[in-house]
Amino acid sequence: MTAKRRISYHWHLRTLMAAHSMWKTTELGPLLRDRGVSLSPAQVYRLVAEQPERLSLRTLVALCDIFDCTPNDLVEPYVEATVGKQAVNAAPAVDISADSRPVRARIITEEKT
Repeated sequence: MTAKRRISYHWHLRTLMAAHSMWKTTELGPLLRDRGVSLSPAQVYRLVAEQPERLSLRTLVALCDIFDCTPNDLVEPYVEATVGKQAVNAAPAVDISADSRPVRARIITEEKT
């Protein structure tokens, strides 16, 4: 079985905005427009409040210029899960059939006299 790595990322735009005392998404729109990126107020809100699935490089570069940062400051990738990878030196799978099940234990208590 082939190992598949599922990757994801953390989006830190809201944190960068807070570090620059920018608390409203409406403050970001004009700064983006000054750099040639025209987004509607709803798009700016989604860019800040949600984790974007697609982002143009022009927008990314504009955000880096606004906050004097690198793309690494905005996007933090991480491995979400590794699917199908078997651990090295793992014990082989054991077939548990009906005749190899454990016998139920009986607990006998002694009475104190």
